[in-house]
Amino acid sequence: MITTPSSNPKLLGYWAYLAIEKHFQRTIQYETDVLKDKDPEALHQMRVGMRRLRTVVKGFEPALVLPKAAREKKITKVARRLGQLRDLDIMQDALQNQYLPTLPNSEQKIGKKVLATLAKRRHHVLVQVQKTLKDKPYQEMKLAFQDWLQTPTYGIFAEFPIDQILPDLLLPFVSQFFLHPAWLMGVEFSDGQKQVAQDLSLENVVELLSSQSSVLHSLRKQAKRVRYQMELFTEFYDTPYQDYVKEIKSIQGTLGQIQDSFVLAEFLSDCLHLEIKKELPTLVEELSGNRYQLWQEWRTLQERYLHPETRQDLRLIVVHPLTTTTYPSPVSVEDTQHDN
Repeated sequence: MITTPSSNPKLLGYWAYLAIEKHFQRTIQYETDVLKDKDPEALHQMRVGMRRLRTVVKGFEPALVLPKAAREKKITKVARRLGQLRDLDIMQDALQNQYLPTLPNSEQKIGKKVLATLAKRRHHVLVQVQKTLKDKPYQEMKLAFQDWLQTPTYGIFAEFPIDQILPDLLLPFVSQFFLHPAWLMGVEFSDGQKQVAQDLSLENVVELLSSQSSVLHSLRKQAKRVRYQMELFTEFYDTPYQDYVKEIKSIQGTLGQIQDSFVLAEFLSDCLHLEIKKELPTLVEELSGNRYQLWQEWRTLQERYLHPETRQDLRLIVVHPLTTTTYPSPVSVEDTQHDN
């Protein structure tokens, strides 16, 4: 075990420390606003920060020795609780600002009742979030990270040259992304040749997306993980690498919109016991139309990422980081208010 923090930017331990410091500080800076429920954006950014911190802990695992209270499972529990509240905020915003204004009066009345129910549920989940952030496990996790940043301990790979180990850190995430079963949704094989479903009707698309929504959601989460991991090291690669990061973010965004649509419909039908096709026909039609549009976007991305040249290109880029004697400044990850 290495106990002296590395000050050498050529080594993995140096970057592990900077990444943990960056994302831990970013996470806790929003804690007060989340507790006061001042701004939904604070909740969003704290959730993003927690997820990025989890990626750092997982991605730099070979170089880190963290206390038990600061390990991945502890972070996941808090991130999941924040996510429950964030999902309600997304649903509330979509219903109120995107769908409700376009509905006829009869459906708007139902929509307003739904918003009232959402508000009650959100208050209940908010109380749980506030309790989570005040309870002992979260406080112990914060203290564990603060103590580690004061006196960090490292694994043996902390002394490994960063440019030599980057492919080994990144390729497992890329491989898991490529091997996700959602890429084969609607794909048929004939003598080893892939054929992506073409020209499906709106009804066929809605049925396919409904049956595969959980698989697509799983790919969305995998896209987020590989993107977060890749973003940790953008300084070590040229523009093509950064273009892939942006494209994976667009995959995540498209799949996220599909998932949000199904979450809203499920909430309306299951939680409020509404026959939405009968009571909210305009909304159902709009949701279906949006899914069809998103399907077109997804199909283009699906075909590109099933192409062997795309896969090999990304693998080769990851395998060849920049080799330079002048190493970049600390980890540069997008710090925008609309990060996700």
